Amino acid sequence: MGEETLVQAMPPAPHRHHHVHPTAAPDPAAVKRRCDDPRAGTDAGEGTDVYYARKMLQGVVLRPPSHLPQPEAPPGLSLTRAASTPAPHGHVERPNSAAAVVDVASIGRFFRDRRDVLSSAINRRISSLKETSSAPAPGDACYGVQEIHLPNVKVTVRLKEAIAADAEEDDGYGHSLSGSHIKGRVSFFSRSGCRDCAAVRAFFRQSGLPYVEINLDVFPEREDDLASRAGAAARVPQIFLNEKLLGGLVVLNSLRNSGEFDRRVRELAGRRCPDAAPRVPVYGFDAGMEEEREDAMVGIVRVLRHRLPIQDRFVRVKLVKNCFSGADMVDGIVNHLECSRNKAVEIGKQLARKHFIHHVFRENDFEDGSQSLYRFLEHDPAVPRYHNFRGSTNDGEPKPAAAVGQRMTKIMVAILEAYASDDHRRLDYARVAASEEFRRYANLARDLQRADVFALPAGERLSFFLNLHNAMAIHAVIRTGQPAGAIDRRSFFTDFQYVVGGYPYSLTTIKNGILRSNRRQPYTIIKPFGASDKRLELAETKVNPLVHFALCNATRSSPTVRFYSTQGVEPELRHAAREFLLDGGVEIDLETRTVHLTRIVKWYSADFGQDRDILRWILNYLDPTKAGLLTHLLNDGGPISIAYQDYDWSLNA
Repeated sequence: MGEETLVQAMPPAPHRHHHVHPTAAPDPAAVKRRCDDPRAGTDAGEGTDVYYARKMLQGVVLRPPSHLPQPEAPPGLSLTRAASTPAPHGHVERPNSAAAVVDVASIGRFFRDRRDVLSSAINRRISSLKETSSAPAPGDACYGVQEIHLPNVKVTVRLKEAIAADAEEDDGYGHSLSGSHIKGRVSFFSRSGCRDCAAVRAFFRQSGLPYVEINLDVFPEREDDLASRAGAAARVPQIFLNEKLLGGLVVLNSLRNSGEFDRRVRELAGRRCPDAAPRVPVYGFDAGMEEEREDAMVGIVRVLRHRLPIQDRFVRVKLVKNCFSGADMVDGIVNHLECSRNKAVEIGKQLARKHFIHHVFRENDFEDGSQSLYRFLEHDPAVPRYHNFRGSTNDGEPKPAAAVGQRMTKIMVAILEAYASDDHRRLDYARVAASEEFRRYANLARDLQRADVFALPAGERLSFFLNLHNAMAIHAVIRTGQPAGAIDRRSFFTDFQYVVGGYPYSLTTIKNGILRSNRRQPYTIIKPFGASDKRLELAETKVNPLVHFALCNATRSSPTVRFYSTQGVEPELRHAAREFLLDGGVEIDLETRTVHLTRIVKWYSADFGQDRDILRWILNYLDPTKAGLLTHLLNDGGPISIAYQDYDWSLNA
């Protein structure tokens, strides 16, 4: 294939016109001479053509002309000339592959020489290290390891003494505080927000000891398991080594100080975990959980879902999808229950209050009439954006919104304790997404679909929506990923929604509509809620600027993610603001008389006031040093410049 290519690549001979003359019969001897010598043709062009044709049929590869670069044979490959006939016009022919002889011995000697040179260089370097370098102490990080750098080669040498020392350490301690050789299981029972549990968790993390945490707030069905193992009066944390009860934090500290904990872990290293040990939490809801009760109205709802004429209709110059009229629904109830029309209207109102149905424009609860259009909750066109909605409505008996919110908060606190950094500023979203805690949170979020949030006491709404916002932000990152730019961020904050009590809520709706008393989002002109929107009843009556330091939107410049209690939300908000402002949220440059503030203050300046009002408000949340500097700037009568820091939109992962 290659030879043919080279032959075809040769420049074609120049075309010449020949005159044909009648000749006598050719002499055989002359023909032979012309075939052997290309220059013996009628002219040079004809000889060249005959020469190329003959060599092409013989499969000979021709070398390029002498004025072009000539190819060189690789080492060990010797060439022999198959013919001594010179090529025309200075061309030199190269023999075909059959005439090529490979000197295998030369190639072998080349590789052996390179190997010997490399081996001798490594040996000389190792010998010089042994003579000139002193061995590091066993406590050093580089003990027993030497790296040798040669051109294009990196050699790592580990001394036998270091390997033996590591083996002795593993034999002496079993776990080596790494837990890599433990066959048994370390587990402990805990609760969200427990300080002693946090101390136990921190010890296991620092020691590198693998453990299984069973949070009773996430897995309440395991309380009976703890009571049967440690007694009904036992309080968390309770630590188990395999099936044996170790005790709480006090016992753990005592065993650590006496060295007994290491001995027990050595015993644990050689024993596999028996079946009698506390079980690892399993997927979903464990057996024994209380079965969910169906709503008393679900029977008639199922009948209406099949019998009502659900179709698209034009109303107010709009196409309204998947709707039915109030009159159709009343007729269906009358035919099914054989009741009066007034009774059917009352049943329709009850279905609306339980959020099985809603007005297409959310203007009223329920009315009998052909112009009043309604739809089932699962037929809402925005259902694909409801991430706590899994294909169908939760037909169970609605649970109190306060109870659902408290349990969601406990689960999210457990997630932070297990998968966030110690300061809660970084979160491992991949581990959260794969965790059993998050699966249970997602299951619980479905209970919000028809929960009556309007029944929440005014004092509990603030903490409920703060926690809901922060939980939704974590859920949004897991389900939709990190927003890449300004357009994606707008979609992240507005399109990711929960349906709560029959109404949709996004991160923007919660922040600007509920917590900021229905104020406009920065750089927009439309308020979140219209004048007739029933969600206005849930909005805070007065804007509290502290909420800006309590809402985490999963970015690095946002406040630390945290969840708030119902009773202590106000002091917790003040603590969150103080922590955020002290952790880089405010910087004061006395020489240039400039105060550097977080950009959050600029975006929501309507909530904080004018420049000097903002600085006086911030004084309440600064440490004595920064408060003294800012007070000096405010009282000396000179001008003060306010600069705003850049906002880091990268993910807090």
